[in-house]
Amino acid sequence: MKKPAKPDFIPEFKGNLRSNIIRVPEVISESSGIIILGKCIKSLLFSTDVAIIRNTNADAIIAVYPFTPQPIITHALILAADKPIFCGIGGGLTSGKRSLEIALDAEFQGALGVVLNKPATNELIERLKKKLEIPVIVTTVSEEDDFAGRISAGIDIFNVSGADRTEAIVKKIRTISATIPIIATGGKDENSIRKTIEAGANAITYTPPTTGELFRIIMNKYRKGENYK
Repeated sequence: MKKPAKPDFIPEFKGNLRSNIIRVPEVISESSGIIILGKCIKSLLFSTDVAIIRNTNADAIIAVYPFTPQPIITHALILAADKPIFCGIGGGLTSGKRSLEIALDAEFQGALGVVLNKPATNELIERLKKKLEIPVIVTTVSEEDDFAGRISAGIDIFNVSGADRTEAIVKKIRTISATIPIIATGGKDENSIRKTIEAGANAITYTPPTTGELFRIIMNKYRKGENYK
């Protein structure tokens, strides 16, 4: 029996008040996605801004920030999010038993995954894997990172954040493992996102404009006497 043809038109309900949302680049839909506990994730929004998290069409949120992870922040983000969220649990200054406790708390609160910083040790990864049901994601920033060691320690997903070297890092990981899931930053345009996907990334993170940048657009329209739509 033939499979039904993919419809050319996909119905969408936008509503009147919430139609203005942050949309991730459509090219991200070309990625394979990663199925995590039954949910297919292709696009991840990189943000800890609750207002932005509530107004995006991204499949999930990756919430990491440059401060010591605090459970109250994790709780607030998970409570506010209307989609799966991956929470940062440290791995650098915050490590060892503290990272493990923060990770367990995040899982109990409903996080779909936890994210370790690049300095996290393989020993910490092994300890997390013994305790958690949700995936352990490790950030990598260089082609010189110990990818094989990370995989042996039991990581579930690589999170590649290598700026202009991201594509090369993804390719390097794929020479070591053809199947390990990879999330990667896609760059600033559709061409760079597509190249990252073609290099082997399964899902793409997208950094949205800040609320300040969005407000600048709105206020400029208001100053001109225009309505913001």
